[in-house]
Amino acid sequence: MSPKRVLIVGGVAGGASCAARLRRLDESAEIIIFEKGPYISFANCGLPYHISGVIEERSSLLVQTPERFKQAFRIEARVDSEVVSINRTARTIDVRDAAGRTCTEKFDYLVLAPGARPIKPPIPGIDLPGIHTLRNIPDMDAILAQIEKNVPRRALVIGGGYIGVEVAENLHARGIDCAIVEKLPQVMPPIDWEMANILHEHLRAKGIAVWLSDGVASFASDGDFAITTTLESGRRVGADLVILSIGVRPDVRLAREAGLTIGSIGGIAVDPHMLTNDPHIYAVGDAVEVTNIVTSAEALIPMAGPANRQGRIAADNICGRPSLYHGSQGTSIVKVFDLTVATTGINERQARAASIPYSKVYIHPADHAGYYPHAFQMAIKALFRTDDGRLLGAQIIGPKGVDKRIDVLAVALRAGLTVYDLQDLELAYAPPYGSAKDAVNMVGFVAANALEGLVDYV
Repeated sequence: MSPKRVLIVGGVAGGASCAARLRRLDESAEIIIFEKGPYISFANCGLPYHISGVIEERSSLLVQTPERFKQAFRIEARVDSEVVSINRTARTIDVRDAAGRTCTEKFDYLVLAPGARPIKPPIPGIDLPGIHTLRNIPDMDAILAQIEKNVPRRALVIGGGYIGVEVAENLHARGIDCAIVEKLPQVMPPIDWEMANILHEHLRAKGIAVWLSDGVASFASDGDFAITTTLESGRRVGADLVILSIGVRPDVRLAREAGLTIGSIGGIAVDPHMLTNDPHIYAVGDAVEVTNIVTSAEALIPMAGPANRQGRIAADNICGRPSLYHGSQGTSIVKVFDLTVATTGINERQARAASIPYSKVYIHPADHAGYYPHAFQMAIKALFRTDDGRLLGAQIIGPKGVDKRIDVLAVALRAGLTVYDLQDLELAYAPPYGSAKDAVNMVGFVAANALEGLVDYV
């Protein structure tokens, strides 16, 4: 039997992980990655931090190169190679290189990892020079080139999600006055409004203007890179640099044109094996729909961790090792100046939409024992079912200790634990690191009291 030929479309998190896992499982397979951009396996989560200089070396963002992939794994990675079509009957793809030449490649298995594209709505003036997105290395290079050439004094970030908040902080670190415009009534949509208000106050205290419940009506150029942004409220904002961070949309063009099933919310539909409706085509990463493990609804969760796991799972199944993806819960964390904000599971909006009977508690514990120096308060919100106490979600904001608690709660949620179980978790304690009753235990104590009617809430 001849070695299998596996072609992978997209060479960042999901695609690169799939390729490496394939080689570990099958030394004889021919594996080729096609990446339409000039880089593979780069650290896109680190892009804002190179703009500020926190990550000093640009090369630090290049996790792998085609040369290293070839040397270490005997995997061919072709950059500047865009897959333009799929012929499912012939099991071939057409690939166009940077010079415009097209070739046809045959596959035994195809893995689609095209990622997601930044949303650019049809706003007048949106393609003017000086208006950028930040999704990949060339985007970052273009922003840095403008900063170094024009030395902007004012920047406007459109969108207050993860990337928008990170970009605002890192532009501010370069001495650029920065404002965030968000169409929703809050930044950071995965957390609830009252928790987001902590961030609104913190951003403004750091000198970031935050305009909420306002969208962009138009952009206009004042010459060179100067941009005047007119908001839907009528406010006019001048800036030397504009960053669009409105969100991303699954890149499903190839899949749709090939007749693969697109799911109800716009991502490529896959089964738990990451298999599409074609038995020879898998899909992973930001382009696919996954199951939310709390609500059982389909979801789009564009994150590197799930993409990496999905790539490994697709590789396992291609190599005859049955492997399943068990869904996502959206665990995330982001730095916002002196605060960290993290979340796992669902928020109140999602609980109401799914008609889940839920209750909630808020606690404000210190990150470690209060008598040990430099203890800082955290704000923790936890959601749980009112019928059985099962944990549904958690949101935490604080200067320290947030990452430790959100990870414990994420594992508890994944394991289906209840708030009663949280009371019994035996967690590491010493005064510099925590308290004898850890913050996670306290969530369990307070929530159990609420369920048992031992307290009334104000």
